[in-house]
Amino acid sequence: MLSQHANHARAAESNHETYRKLNLEAVIDANPVSRFQVTIIVLCTLVAMFDGFDTQSIAFVAPEIAASWHIPPHAFGMVFGAGLFGGLVGAILFGMAGDRFGRRPTLLLAIVLLAVGSLITPLADSIFQLSAIRFATGLGLGGGVPLFVALTAEYAPKRLRTTLVAVMFCGFPMGAVLGGIASAKLIPAFGWPSVFIAGGVLPLLLLPFFVAFAPESVRFFALRKNRAAIERILRRMNCADAWNGSLSTTAPEASASVVRLFNDGKAVGTFLLWATYFMGLLMTYFLASWIPVFARQSGLSIQTAVTAAVTLNLGSVFGCLIVGRLADRFGPAKPIASAFALGAVAIASIGQVGTSGPALCALTFVAGALSLGSQMCTTGLCASFYHTSVRATGLGWSLGVGRVGAIVGPVLGGTLLAAGTEISTLFVFVGLSSIAAAACVFAIGRYALPRVQHALTRVQTQHALDTAAVIAEHHK
Repeated sequence: MLSQHANHARAAESNHETYRKLNLEAVIDANPVSRFQVTIIVLCTLVAMFDGFDTQSIAFVAPEIAASWHIPPHAFGMVFGAGLFGGLVGAILFGMAGDRFGRRPTLLLAIVLLAVGSLITPLADSIFQLSAIRFATGLGLGGGVPLFVALTAEYAPKRLRTTLVAVMFCGFPMGAVLGGIASAKLIPAFGWPSVFIAGGVLPLLLLPFFVAFAPESVRFFALRKNRAAIERILRRMNCADAWNGSLSTTAPEASASVVRLFNDGKAVGTFLLWATYFMGLLMTYFLASWIPVFARQSGLSIQTAVTAAVTLNLGSVFGCLIVGRLADRFGPAKPIASAFALGAVAIASIGQVGTSGPALCALTFVAGALSLGSQMCTTGLCASFYHTSVRATGLGWSLGVGRVGAIVGPVLGGTLLAAGTEISTLFVFVGLSSIAAAACVFAIGRYALPRVQHALTRVQTQHALDTAAVIAEHHK
């Protein structure tokens, strides 16, 4: 009899302990950010920096290649377009592959493709060959983004997710700044091929560290029911004892498919995210392409033109951190939408600065902080909008649609200028695109996020009831 009572007591204690522990989502959300998680975010930040480095350096190298090959600079429109189109295709394909095969192996493939593409670029001897290589390099550049964003988001606690994704994504503009600085130093000393050699060697040097220290997403392992892998990772995060052993993050779903971006109340939000990315990247690439041209046409020096481009990128880093923190504190929609709207004023004002270099640099910094910073924080919003099982697919398609805007922005600017439109008028037009992005984000917060959260709450409630039933049956 005593033995039977003891068994019941142990069963009751075990039952209580099981209920006291947390599911995987709650474990990650409730615990402090560990050194292990910081390492993953730092590695993803470095990958983002290499993306930014390559994206910016081609713009600085193009005049040198044109002079070396004795071709007109406008011939590089095909080269730039090929790289951007490669990024569009890469974001979609690698995003879907990341949800099917895992973030880590797919990201490693994207890094290798980026590195190899950069290293073989100096072997090109024609615009056609260079365009083909830039397309292949663009596959790696665009393909890596949804994967390192998803990996960061899935190791970040919900309370800090937008901030940590924003901090990580700051690597991209910082890489762009470093790309400009490095190009200015390397080209006079070693020639234009040295820029691409550096852009290829650096990712390859990072690769062994990524293999050694960056694991697969723990939430992806949960979808694949890999208990042993989850336990190893949670031990490295110093929180294995808090896990209740549940293998479901919220809702185990089928294989990744673009169709699922429109299921369970996500259709409105998906379309609005696509529109936000289209407008945001149209604005971003327009500003990056035409601000130096505007500065030179206004009679400002080349040093001022380069400084304006740098302050635009530095402003985006500063704004991304501030807007990201506000988004985690007050919810993502209002801070991001407000910053987009205020940034529109700064963008429209750029065309009115005349010959004032300090005013131009001040406005580009503010425009970068508000509008470009908001665009970067939209990536955190997108990562939070989609479930783990379709997150990389959602990011990939959003970024892919955004890449269409990235192509349209510079081309549209050139077309309107050729038609006689004043460049100052173009900045007003681009300011309106920032307003449109603000309206889309506001609508996401007002209509789309509540639908997804309602559906998620319903699934979580059902999962909790199912888990409780299994535990009760086990302890009968």
